[in-house]
Amino acid sequence: MKITRLFTLFFESKKASGLVLVTCTIVSLFLANSRWSDAYLHLWHTPIGSQPVEYWINDGLMAVFFLLVGLELEREVYIGELSKIKDAVFPLAGALGGMLIPALIFTLFNYNTPTYKGYGIPMATDIAFAIGILSLLGNRVPVALKVFLTALAVIDDLGAILMIAIFYTDSLNLFNLGISLGIFGLLLILNRCRVNALIWYLIGGVFMWYFMLHSGVHATITGVLLAFAIPFENGSPRSISYRLQHRLHNPVAFLIIPLFALCNTAVSIDGNVFDTLIHPYSIGIIAGLVVGKPLGIFIFSWLTVKCKITPLPEGFTWNRLLGLGMLGGIGFTMSIFITLLAFEATEIRNSCKFSIVIASTISGFAGYVWLTYCLPKTAKNLTVE
Repeated sequence: MKITRLFTLFFESKKASGLVLVTCTIVSLFLANSRWSDAYLHLWHTPIGSQPVEYWINDGLMAVFFLLVGLELEREVYIGELSKIKDAVFPLAGALGGMLIPALIFTLFNYNTPTYKGYGIPMATDIAFAIGILSLLGNRVPVALKVFLTALAVIDDLGAILMIAIFYTDSLNLFNLGISLGIFGLLLILNRCRVNALIWYLIGGVFMWYFMLHSGVHATITGVLLAFAIPFENGSPRSISYRLQHRLHNPVAFLIIPLFALCNTAVSIDGNVFDTLIHPYSIGIIAGLVVGKPLGIFIFSWLTVKCKITPLPEGFTWNRLLGLGMLGGIGFTMSIFITLLAFEATEIRNSCKFSIVIASTISGFAGYVWLTYCLPKTAKNLTVE
């Protein structure tokens, strides 16, 4: 089966990024619970200008991460797996189930409690971690499974972006929001006028980020809006959208996301670990990711086939789909990011982060073991066009 070179590069970068993330998480948790804990935790609170390091990572660098997410989403919508309705229905249904069921499970454990706002935490799938685990199975994995998992995670990211914009915005400064959206409108006009100098879009993006930051809507949304303002054209390697996406892969995969992981998994576990995991929000996160994700992905995808909306893609079996659903339970980056928006109390944030790491580890291990027994011992080599 042939796949495009861009998809190959994308998959390979995410595979390596996932392995780097695993290493960064282990290192961060070790340092946060070692004799160097105080110095390590203080590092992320060191001020740069008027704000600490963690602020510039979570509100600044993560806007670049969301820009890459937006560019990837744009490509999927225009010429990728989401460009044709018949191809998009299967991963779209799986992603929808993988968001709704975990949110429902979390809500059941946290209904009518102060922590109900965490329902978005188990809805996300970390594409780098998930692909990193899948890549460990090598060429035994049919291309269709890789494409499905990628499309599923991209749709998940879109769902998370919409949730952040709609449900995790407590107050609005309409003046600043209007300026930010006005700049976005000007960039769209530049796009329509076929202005292909990337510098103008990047300058506009910086100003758009600044006003979005002061509007009450999380500033990282700017990255996604900017992605759709940048000319896509036909998506060829000569387009500025393609070139920017290609250039951002390594900085995001090997600098921004590792920094985010190191900063946000610096969780000091005080006392009994069991006590940390018995809170309703901790149980909701673990149950949502470990049980809700594979259940939602499987049921909604199964229904589209049984209702004859779409056929089961070549290379799929129901067992393999369940294994991919388990990998979908690796929340990590997006889940931690939503945790920061949902809660302000450090104790709750730390418990949620630790629960996310535990749930993601269980999901990754379960998905790997399950797929190991479901996939053929060998597979045909992939050809790239």
